Amino acid sequence: MDPTPFPRLTGSADVSVRPARPAEAADIARVQAVAWRTAYRSLLPTEVLDTWDEGAAATTWRAAVESPPTPGHVVLVALESSAVVGFTAFAPAELTDGETPGGDGPLSDITTLLVEPRWGRRGHASRLLAAVVDLARAQGVAELRTWLPEADTVSAAFFESAGWEPDGWARTLDTGGPPLRELRWHALLDVDDEGDRS
Repeated sequence: MDPTPFPRLTGSADVSVRPARPAEAADIARVQAVAWRTAYRSLLPTEVLDTWDEGAAATTWRAAVESPPTPGHVVLVALESSAVVGFTAFAPAELTDGETPGGDGPLSDITTLLVEPRWGRRGHASRLLAAVVDLARAQGVAELRTWLPEADTVSAAFFESAGWEPDGWARTLDTGGPPLRELRWHALLDVDDEGDRS
């Protein structure tokens, strides 16, 4: 993806969202590790969090940024001044057996949206989510989805405040410890009479 700055979603020159650059892969992995170790300490086994390999994660994120499988695979970063403080990734969704889309076009999944806790409550998550919605609409996506741990009431409240809601799907993941139950949330990106996403 073109590394030129994504249009700023706020009036402040100190905060922005734009496509990730390969050199930021280690920053993305760091944000992921810190956010998971803070927010998911009670949800994931301690040994999983404490042995998280940031180097391997950085390699994976670099590949995702440098060579996305499709134009619909996107990684965005939130910046405060020049520091990477959060990121999100989204990609075309795959339907499971018996599932039908809720909108009138393709679906995309937000696979992760994380902000480093010390940079929380500054609007970074909202700017990341708004950027995903804008890019998804530009790609003709009709519905966005994401999976949230059922016990993660903070993330659920954030998505609910942005107009998202659970769509009735649930899954249980094997974490190597207690099973992790997740609920799927979604938002429909409606089409107005002129064909623009609204």
